[in-house]
Amino acid sequence: MSKRAFLFDFDGTLVDTMDGFADIAGRVIHEFHPEMSFKDARANYMKTSGAPFFQQCEILFPGHPANTEKVKIFEEEKQDGFFKQRFSDDVKYAINALRERGDIAGVSSNNYQELIDKFVKREGLIFDVVLGFNNGFQKGKDHFEFVMKKFSLSNKELTFVGDSLKDAEKAFANKINFIGKCGTFKKEDFLSMNENIKTINNIRELLNL
Repeated sequence: MSKRAFLFDFDGTLVDTMDGFADIAGRVIHEFHPEMSFKDARANYMKTSGAPFFQQCEILFPGHPANTEKVKIFEEEKQDGFFKQRFSDDVKYAINALRERGDIAGVSSNNYQELIDKFVKREGLIFDVVLGFNNGFQKGKDHFEFVMKKFSLSNKELTFVGDSLKDAEKAFANKINFIGKCGTFKKEDFLSMNENIKTINNIRELLNL
């Protein structure tokens, strides 16, 4: 019998942190690059979301000497809003229901591992695997391969659920199934990448796909 495993992005997919993160990123970028308006800086953060902020800075400002300082400020300031968030009842219901029916449910995030571990432990929601960012180990190929090896899965048995176009790109590049969680991006944005992408508005919808 084929296994089914769902690996979930964290920010914007399991918790509603993206708007707060975008506000911080937009302000930080604008302060270091006043020629870019806050609105444009925020939009550029959202467009490149799905990658760690230090990688986003390199995408937007390759080799800029202030990138390290921008990342330091962003990572420090985001933690307050991050820990104010909670898993919604819908998320708790869906994760528990998936695991009760025998599916594997895990987290794949570009937040630092210690932050994700602390958040998940506080919430008391059980996942089969929780993966965050460590040097040389990040969301995408590293996490996918780890999960497939750990649970003896083929790529056809693993589905990545994410809220960003970067998440979709990572899944496609690794021949992993993908489901787009609408919110950060609209259904039309996902469909513009691939007309066959399945999208959901609420994590509970996974139970009926």
